[in-house]
Amino acid sequence: MTQERPRAAENVDSVFVALADPTRRHLLELLAARGEATATTLAEGLPVSRQAVVKHLSVLDAAGLVTGGRVGREVRYAVRPAALSTTARWMAALAADWDRRLADIKHRAEAAERAAGERAAGERAGGGAGPSPDARDVP
Repeated sequence: MTQERPRAAENVDSVFVALADPTRRHLLELLAARGEATATTLAEGLPVSRQAVVKHLSVLDAAGLVTGGRVGREVRYAVRPAALSTTARWMAALAADWDRRLADIKHRAEAAERAAGERAAGERAGGGAGPSPDARDVP
């Protein structure tokens, strides 16, 4: 296993942790719509303090979802799509694996159904193998 694989899994984990909070998801949506914004600007539209917004942004930053850059006295935040892309690729690979598994189950079920139908047709064409077990038990 390469060193890159565990790091990718950690990145996906941190993205899910960051996105688990509705306030952080809302901040990400606001940043995606605005391009970039300060914590103060973002806090104006939320029912939380500027300090809470900064804490949420630091979690998003640690997950690689946003970046903060100083412009004078302000720190402006913007979305970094790379972490979302990595997570989306992981989810797509997982979905493809499930699609393959479900397709395999479907093919096996269809094959079993066809085989049962062929056995039933063979029994009908062959005239059967005598009376049914239930018919022999009746006096």
